[in-house]
Amino acid sequence: MQEWGDKRYHSINFFLRKKFETKVFKIPLDAGFTCPNRDGTLSTRGCLFCSAAGAGDFAGNRGNNISQQFTEVAETMHNKWREGKYIAYFQAFTNTYAEISVLRELYYEALQQPGVVGLAIATRPDCLNSHVLDLLEEIKAQTYLWVELGLQTIHKITAERMNLHYCCYDFQLALNNLRARDIPVVAHIILGLPGESHEQMHQTGEWLAKRPVQGIKIHLLHLMKNTQLAFDYKNRPFHYFTQSEYVDMVIDCLEILSPDVVIHRLTGDSPRALLIGPEWSLNKWETLNSIDRRLLERDTWQGKYYNTRITAL
Repeated sequence: MQEWGDKRYHSINFFLRKKFETKVFKIPLDAGFTCPNRDGTLSTRGCLFCSAAGAGDFAGNRGNNISQQFTEVAETMHNKWREGKYIAYFQAFTNTYAEISVLRELYYEALQQPGVVGLAIATRPDCLNSHVLDLLEEIKAQTYLWVELGLQTIHKITAERMNLHYCCYDFQLALNNLRARDIPVVAHIILGLPGESHEQMHQTGEWLAKRPVQGIKIHLLHLMKNTQLAFDYKNRPFHYFTQSEYVDMVIDCLEILSPDVVIHRLTGDSPRALLIGPEWSLNKWETLNSIDRRLLERDTWQGKYYNTRITAL
């Protein structure tokens, strides 16, 4: 069994410490972007689970510029850890959805902040045209870079139900284009989407395990106030994961991933004031500790079945 420090999975903390030989913080930023799924290009409803902050509920204040946000968030981080380097993380909304001149100015402003050793850029798979790809390749030549792509699910019926306006084929195309330029990709999936069975969620994990991604974020579905999904839930309630169910589902996914894939997240965050459920998710560290304990109880680890179930297919 391969181990990564004190974990049975290849954590982002382990990966970044090994790469940069120090603690590395991600500084979440809100650059003031919107999304084609909100501005009317594709829809005005957005993805049904997405909050008003566009997944940037813990990012900086979009009323401030990038430098101001960076300073404020970095100071907060140093209340926990005194020293370290930084990844500037463009988190809120769709961070490649603007004119190239705007993107270039914002990305380079973030890179100029003291202690920054790289960029992380979150976006949709349908918002990576050739000009954006050229800019990302330019930046990668100068610093460490990864691009985060939302997959969420491979199942078309779920994607349509959640109003994503993209599918796994769009993800595959974006992945191909980014990897052709040797740009690392971190994929997002959501466990617990309404109507999906354990088998369907596992199928999403298997599909992704066959792709050349360098990282993954596994999210628990949160039902948050003022989202389209919350309004739908009033008429069509659905089952929340229990903590035990979620922990086992996460481990089922970890077992089939390549040991080389970096695990950036094993659960999601939601502001307490916005969360409708599941309430147990508010205790993030208890969830992560439960995953560690359950890995030991099941005598399993990331990649345990990768060679037998994935590479053999």
